[in-house]
Amino acid sequence: MNSRLKYSIVGASACLMVLLLVGSVLGQSSNPDDTFKHIGVFSEVVSYIKDQYVEEPDMKSVTLGALNGLLEAVDPFASYLNADQYRDYLRNRDLKRADVGLILSKKFGYLGVVDAVPGSPADKAGFATGDMIESIKGISTRDMPLAYAAILLQGESSTTVDLSVVRVRHPEPQTVTLTRANPAMPAVESRMLADRVGYLEVGALSAEQLKDVAADIGKLQKDGAVKLVVDVRHCALGTPEDGIALANLFLSKGLITYVKGQRYPRQDIQADPARAITTLPVAFLTNHGTADGAEIAAAAIQDSKRGSVVGDRTYGDAAIRKPIATEDGGAIILSVAKYYSPAGKAIQDTTVVPQYLVTDQEPAVDYDDNGEPIPAPAAPQAQPRKLEDDPVLKKALEVLGK
Repeated sequence: MNSRLKYSIVGASACLMVLLLVGSVLGQSSNPDDTFKHIGVFSEVVSYIKDQYVEEPDMKSVTLGALNGLLEAVDPFASYLNADQYRDYLRNRDLKRADVGLILSKKFGYLGVVDAVPGSPADKAGFATGDMIESIKGISTRDMPLAYAAILLQGESSTTVDLSVVRVRHPEPQTVTLTRANPAMPAVESRMLADRVGYLEVGALSAEQLKDVAADIGKLQKDGAVKLVVDVRHCALGTPEDGIALANLFLSKGLITYVKGQRYPRQDIQADPARAITTLPVAFLTNHGTADGAEIAAAAIQDSKRGSVVGDRTYGDAAIRKPIATEDGGAIILSVAKYYSPAGKAIQDTTVVPQYLVTDQEPAVDYDDNGEPIPAPAAPQAQPRKLEDDPVLKKALEVLGK
């Protein structure tokens, strides 16, 4: 078999696998004639690349790029892992290793920052929603599988990892060195605001955090709170189950969410009356860093009319994902089912759009020549941060006062 024919067959075979996968994902509405038409177009493009590109192309990179590009178009959290990467993934999947605290998705072929876990090395280094990671340890993230990027970012505690980042507020690429640390979930913070409004800041969701949320709600009610604000801005860490449990603290009946996929039958998740702990009016605060479980909770509160959602639209990530082995020994990690709001919107596709849209004003950050954030002057300890100056919180208080 000559080289040209071999490349054509490899390219067409890769395309066939990918497009059949897409046809499967898109479900019954997919038109088989359209699928095969696209297969023909892809084969034609592969042939032109091979025959007429300015130099001999690396067809392995071409097909890998096509696979990852297609997966990103279908699911920004999907990954294709080759055999070696998949072995690393399986070996490290259940290990509790030190990390830098970045939550990532694919964006324009590179890694995009969903958010940095509050208090993590990435958070302290000023990483923010929308930042782009160009390289990790000198390896370009262009077409890098998302799951493999997570492996590269993890390691032994106190070891370092170099990242090249293009920041939202600083467009020139910069190299940032992060020191890995054992993950620590940000603590739930609560306080009483004016007019007996209880305020809870929830930076991450877990079973322990949910216990603290429930305890703090009980304490605020005991102290005389008549309304509640739950701040889940930058809350991107936590499973869908955690988000369901959070919503159930406020909902005594009705649909919290449902999950379904092409081969995953619809499963409705109803509120358990025994788990509801408060009937106080509530407002949830969200922004682009609100993801996964926190989105499910916000959508349930809004769609059930149990409370209001105030702030910016969320990131869009609430799905069940699983690895699907491929014949080359690798795997794709793909969303096989999505979580839906009670109103029937797929959260991963449409995000959660607050009833009251308010732009979140992030604090301005200056950077030195090495790309490190310059700390702001320390505020006097006797002067705590005035939450009421926050425009999102101000709107929430206004809504609760109606």
